[in-house]
Amino acid sequence: MNIIINDQAAAWYKREMDLKPGDFVRFYVRYGGCSTVQSGFSLGISTEEPTDAAVKTEKDGITFYIEEKDVWYFDGHDLSVSFHEQADEPVFNYDK
Repeated sequence: MNIIINDQAAAWYKREMDLKPGDFVRFYVRYGGCSTVQSGFSLGISTEEPTDAAVKTEKDGITFYIEEKDVWYFDGHDLSVSFHEQADEPVFNYDK
């Protein structure tokens, strides 16, 4: 499993969450919402530091990660985060 985040999405997170180099963005499972990989669940984000990161990637000094306890949600898919310019927001894609 991998996290792939494009430059525009990383810049959006930095701007919207006022992130600085050395900060963290956690993708975590939350109950409710809509997803193409797990019905009834969706992704949330927070800025907490990792305690048991299963996968992580760094972009522009920011570490994006997923904790071990949330890996089940991805069902063997990579998380690809791109940016939708018209909506001005990140888009999550799940790639096998």
